[in-house]
Amino acid sequence: QVQLVESGGGLVQAGGSLRLSCAASGLTFESFHMAWFRQFPGKEREGVSCVNRNGKITYYAGSVEGRFTISRDNAKSTLYLQMDSLKPEDTATYYCAVLESAACYDTWTPNRVNYWGHGTQVTISS
Repeated sequence: QVQLVESGGGLVQAGGSLRLSCAASGLTFESFHMAWFRQFPGKEREGVSCVNRNGKITYYAGSVEGRFTISRDNAKSTLYLQMDSLKPEDTATYYCAVLESAACYDTWTPNRVNYWGHGTQVTISS
């Protein structure tokens, strides 16, 4: 049974930083492209960042590029999202996701997700 457990969310002031973690189990972690999505209230989930199997290729949504960094530790089966220079508009629920096939090289949209984490709330105060 695949489990993805996110942690690291919370409340910080604008300009601050947070590091999200996603501990994966029940799958061969290094075999999958991974991603972070976020969801604003009343909106559909949107892709934030994805990473390929060995962690050397990454992609970012334009709204976070230069401020967020995705990484993975295959030995620990853990995915990370370092979020710096946070803005109030980054306030959302953040989800860890296992992508199908090599989706990070193509389109990494919610319909390309095999498994979702439960989500962690990130709130940025102004």
